[in-house]
Amino acid sequence: MTLRIHNTLTRRTEVFEPIIPGEVRMYVCGMTIYDLCHMGHARMMMAFDVVYRWLLALGYRVTYVRNITDIEDKIIKRAIERGITIRALTDQMIEAMRRDIGALGILAPTHEPRATEYVTQMLDLIGTLENKGLAYQAAGGDVNFAVRKFPGYGKLSGKSVDELRAGERVAVLGDKLDPLDFVLWKAAKEDEPEDAQWPSRYGPGRPGWHIECSAMSCAVLGEHFDIHGGGLDLQFPHHENEIAQSEGASGKPFVNVWLHNGFLNVDNEKMSKSLGNFFTIRDVLARYDGETLRFFMLRTHYRSPFNFSDGNLDDARSALRRLYTALDGLGVPEQPVDWQQPQAAAFRDAMNDDFNTPLAVAVLFELAGELNRTRSLHTAALLKGLGKVLGVLQLSPRTYLQAGSTLDEDQIQRQIETRAAAKKARDFAMADRIREDLAEQGVMLKDSAAGTTWVKA
Repeated sequence: MTLRIHNTLTRRTEVFEPIIPGEVRMYVCGMTIYDLCHMGHARMMMAFDVVYRWLLALGYRVTYVRNITDIEDKIIKRAIERGITIRALTDQMIEAMRRDIGALGILAPTHEPRATEYVTQMLDLIGTLENKGLAYQAAGGDVNFAVRKFPGYGKLSGKSVDELRAGERVAVLGDKLDPLDFVLWKAAKEDEPEDAQWPSRYGPGRPGWHIECSAMSCAVLGEHFDIHGGGLDLQFPHHENEIAQSEGASGKPFVNVWLHNGFLNVDNEKMSKSLGNFFTIRDVLARYDGETLRFFMLRTHYRSPFNFSDGNLDDARSALRRLYTALDGLGVPEQPVDWQQPQAAAFRDAMNDDFNTPLAVAVLFELAGELNRTRSLHTAALLKGLGKVLGVLQLSPRTYLQAGSTLDEDQIQRQIETRAAAKKARDFAMADRIREDLAEQGVMLKDSAAGTTWVKA
């Protein structure tokens, strides 16, 4: 089965055909690096880590670019609050990001450009847009993109310029000629530190957010490349503006395939600090190991809404332990995946269907069930080989099972509550699995009319 990808631009799932046969050039909008990465960031990075890994598994030569935004209003504000330079803040946060996402098994991209290293290219791009009549410098010093002069604006988001006309979406701001226009170059303000300013023909200032990604992607991958990805929240206006800038400057198509991962919710509500349900990756890693968190995210398709909860994480940990338990006690040989084998072919078909990881994970459980019956080293090797494609099941089973065997009282109670809900829903298989998993970790359950109690063996 040929790889098919859902293209946000065309709103269809299409056969993927790279511009250069055998090669894929992919850009993903990375972090604005002023604080620790949160679970929404983890969701996005995992989605495109899966894409990257599968493209490599298919044999493509992949150039994967994931940028770092290291100059922006929030970064400047945070550096001032902490009394340190912008570079000191961003270096610290980049190191923290790499440590946190590394715990999830997220591969490093081929290139990780920092916006501050590409200001010259951004100014060149702005100059090209100005020469083409698509950009203008306002009286206050900012340089803006003239949205109404780019005829294709709105094709990614499906929003027309008429729908966004003045007075309905935004108020006229400052000295923009049109409220839809967006900033390409921000003139320096008196209260901004010197390390937030660069010299330019427009006067000292710094780039706008949207122009950063256009300049970095085109500088590293060229003006026309295969895949551009990011969170669904970036589809409009960020990605829409990237298209306008890039195609307006080059006169050619910018990207063939646009991918957007679904939103993350916490207990079915949008994650936000105001709701008190905001979690950094580091918060979660304090209670769950990185592979459990990774496996948890693999069980949801990248385009679907992703619901984060302790109960779902506990269930993911139990499920991952079942896979490792199936491998336990076997000296599993390292061997390449035989894609003609029926389960491997089913796994491949799932991944070729717009990176359908839930179906691919189901194949892993089918293999684990077979392995529990047969104890076949060939089946074990296939299970571990397919797990490797998804970035899981690469530890020694005994190492994983022993490391994850210490549960605190809150975790045990959440498992008991999940089991009670499963029994109420008459999902007795789930209830039995939770009991068995707890027993493997030395926690024995006792049911009575008064409820369920537990003791550690």
